[in-house]
Amino acid sequence: KLVLASEGRALVLFTSHASLRRIAQLCRDELEREDISVLIQDRDGAPQQLMRNLVEDPRAVIFGTSSFWEGIDLRGETLSLVIIARLPFAVPTDPIHKARAELYDDPFLGYSLPGAILRFRQGFGRLIRDRKDRGVVAVLDSRIKTRRYGIKFLEALPQCSILNAEVENIATRTREWLAK
Repeated sequence: KLVLASEGRALVLFTSHASLRRIAQLCRDELEREDISVLIQDRDGAPQQLMRNLVEDPRAVIFGTSSFWEGIDLRGETLSLVIIARLPFAVPTDPIHKARAELYDDPFLGYSLPGAILRFRQGFGRLIRDRKDRGVVAVLDSRIKTRRYGIKFLEALPQCSILNAEVENIATRTREWLAK
């Protein structure tokens, strides 16, 4: 519904390939019926190719994982919606993450949370590249509201309007914001 509200020009960020594939499969038919091109990382090309496709086709959406959280530069109206499916915590069982986290008295607060906040800011930054850019970032992970650490993610963002909306109202509010 959010991608339909933005008429494409969207990037959906995932923290796992399995979630990406599952959600992209669920959304694909409805989006394509509305003439929105669905571009899936790895299946439809490398990140640079998918970004070129998005620039060339304003009615497109990219479903991406790690390589789309940082290092991409889509300015102006090329991108008007970023959807963050889950807060970007590293996989706690990853051996490198585990070894680094063990160096802290509180591995979560000292290592995992700051890393996730940095990545979150990078994901947010995919949308707003300069002062003239505008758009919507939708965070679908309820932990941003329900966990004590959720406020730390919001406090890490640059100055912006924050709307706390129920799921059923997000698409309408997105459409209204983008129409301004």
